[in-house]
Amino acid sequence: MIKTTTRNLALILLAALLTLACTRKEVRLEIYATTDLHGMLLPFDNTEGKSTDRSLANLARVVESGKKENIVLLDNGDILQGDPLAYYYNFIDTATTHIIADILNHLGYDAATVGNHDIETGHAVYDRVRSEYNFPILAANAIEIETGEPYFEPYTVIKKREMKLVVFGLITPSVPRWLPESLYSGIRFENMVATARKWMPAIQAENPDLVIGLFHSGMGDGDNGGDDENSSLAVAMNVPGFDVIFCGHDHRKDVREVTDSNGDKVLVLDGGSRAEALMNVSVSFDRRGAGRNIPLLEGRITEMNTLPESSGFLERYRGAMERVREYTSEIIGRSETTVGTRDAFFGPSAFTDLIHRMQLDITGAQISLAAPLSFDQSISSGDLRIRDMYRLYRFENFLYTVRMTGGEIDRHLEHSAGHWFRTMEKASDYMLNYRTDDDGKPVIVNGTARLQYPSYNFDSAMGIRYTVDVSKPAGARVNITALSDGSPFSHSASYTVAVNSYRANGGGGHFTAAGIAGKELERRIISATERDLRFYMTEWIREKGTISPVPLSEWKIVPVDWAADAKKREMRMLFGNN
Repeated sequence: MIKTTTRNLALILLAALLTLACTRKEVRLEIYATTDLHGMLLPFDNTEGKSTDRSLANLARVVESGKKENIVLLDNGDILQGDPLAYYYNFIDTATTHIIADILNHLGYDAATVGNHDIETGHAVYDRVRSEYNFPILAANAIEIETGEPYFEPYTVIKKREMKLVVFGLITPSVPRWLPESLYSGIRFENMVATARKWMPAIQAENPDLVIGLFHSGMGDGDNGGDDENSSLAVAMNVPGFDVIFCGHDHRKDVREVTDSNGDKVLVLDGGSRAEALMNVSVSFDRRGAGRNIPLLEGRITEMNTLPESSGFLERYRGAMERVREYTSEIIGRSETTVGTRDAFFGPSAFTDLIHRMQLDITGAQISLAAPLSFDQSISSGDLRIRDMYRLYRFENFLYTVRMTGGEIDRHLEHSAGHWFRTMEKASDYMLNYRTDDDGKPVIVNGTARLQYPSYNFDSAMGIRYTVDVSKPAGARVNITALSDGSPFSHSASYTVAVNSYRANGGGGHFTAAGIAGKELERRIISATERDLRFYMTEWIREKGTISPVPLSEWKIVPVDWAADAKKREMRMLFGNN
């Protein structure tokens, strides 16, 4: 019989503590996620023709400073469209490895989710890049119609430092609202919440230490059912099992902690756009023998330009930057005037009317519908270069000719005016539709006001004469009096209309408001261009040689004196004193 003394008990406790210390091991990982890069992978803005201080050169330095086994790299989509760098390798140089695949492979990315603007590039582009990636592209709710299975991978398992991470991908289900079916033929897009709920048992069967959502969808709110374009919080709060969710698409920056329906905490991060920020989650796993690894999470958004650049990365891709810079510097014509988008918020403008002219010339349609795609952009007089076309037209939309009745055109423009303008009761009222605070005053951020809706939904028309009466309530503002040639305009007559593919596929809700939705959208399409609209605009300017953009649309905002006074006041509100 062994007698337990106080000394023996102390030795036993010490031995137990030493045993526990030996079996307890803390493991730390750093997860970095990019989103909505829109081609800004290298530190040169090929649209503006100038160097930038934010790109994946900054992330490269972070990767070089750490150990690969401690780092997880993820991308959240919308990477293949935006800067001319992406366009060049999408459509001009298709023989070499795509620059985006080369860069992400070089940095050692572990997974990516496909975004709606990646789908916009078409099967040939995203299927090619997918085959060149050394890691999987995810999107569990992009379903191959023929098989009923995900077209991309639903999730991937990543093993780091004896830890198992599952990364599950989703794409915004709203793709069919914006893009022609030819770009995603054979694929349908399903509800985000339902898809996450379906796959969670399989994810949990992997016995993961951490479950990560990689969603190309904005935060939104937790109340929507998962069909909204921004449904990340809806998944986080209604589908238990996620530890971290990285989201994007809405170009906002945010870090939140929410509670799911089981009462567990979920860390949700949103990472801005165009390499302005880097999402980062530090993970500490407290491994206790054979027990469950308990993750401790700390999330942050880091401004990319606060991180030093990698000189080795810059040298590796110097040649690619020079090739694209040479491409975008090609002179295609001349402009006798400088035009910008600012005037487009207050009536006919040379900038938007240049788009109208091109659309009508290219299609031969009777009427053009278009909007300023950039909030504050301009094209200078003098030589016009390919990069200027990215200022004029930001997106890789196609150009459609569709058939609409006069009544549908009227309702389309009413919907646009409802987004664009407020109802003025007196001359001193605000004319434009701003985000407002609880007192109804415009929200001011960094000294300027913010519009309630994006400018690319502010459609105007060329080919008709009309007024927009901002003293009238929404839905009763537009009065179309005639076609541009003076012939009568009829609500019952049918007209050919030039419009971009985003709008003609339901983007912005204009066609739905006009009474054209679902399969009826497809039946209205008369023709579509084979290439993106920007390509045809470039060729249009080459053919003209010299252009003289001036306001040409025969429409105006009334009361005219109210609109003129509002422009003086609100131009400064929107753009400051510049």
